[in-house]
Amino acid sequence: MRVLIVEDEAPLRAQLAACLRQQGYAVDEAEDGQVGLYAGQEYSIDVAVVDLGLPQLSGMQVIQHWRAAGRRFPILILTARGRWQDKVAGLEAGADDYLVKPFELEELLARLRALLRRAEGWARPVIRCEPVMLDLSAQRVTVNGDAVELTSYEYRLLEYLMLHAGQVISKTELTEHLYEEDFDRDSNVLEVLVGRIRRKLDPTQTLNPIETLRGRGYRFRLQRSPA
Repeated sequence: MRVLIVEDEAPLRAQLAACLRQQGYAVDEAEDGQVGLYAGQEYSIDVAVVDLGLPQLSGMQVIQHWRAAGRRFPILILTARGRWQDKVAGLEAGADDYLVKPFELEELLARLRALLRRAEGWARPVIRCEPVMLDLSAQRVTVNGDAVELTSYEYRLLEYLMLHAGQVISKTELTEHLYEEDFDRDSNVLEVLVGRIRRKLDPTQTLNPIETLRGRGYRFRLQRSPA
């Protein structure tokens, strides 16, 4: 998943970026509202963390411009302003959630996970496509109740495919949402990762959880299970 951080406090921005990268997110950073506005319009962002008190353009203006341009990714406002009027104004501008400084990183991570899953229609933190289950909070995958060991990159790819279960995801989309700008887009890394995930989820080759659609991309084909 690709996160955009729009925060003018350099130490806080660096702390957030390091924490999110450690959790497996691809991270884009912006130090002011103008840079943040451009990044949100031009990059394939899954979720944004936006401070309100930004130079160049305020966080509120950035959010309003994104929404007016049709950008629909979830937005978490991060700010020192704690008045309820500010919260209401931010939400009405188009934000989806609000976190007041100071905050705990664990709470921010939990809120981001909730925004991401709700954006794709998942109400609970456990994604079920029986017999495969993916726990977003624990970053744990099981098949028929048995744990499956995945590398960080394998988990990130599977998480994206399962969040979008039933949808065809192109290689370009996967690359843009899972990796940062310096990733080698001409490599066959995705094909290798998908092959390894298939073997781990389906060693007997009876489930066929991930389809390859020639010239179109990949699809997680197991149906979503009721919550």
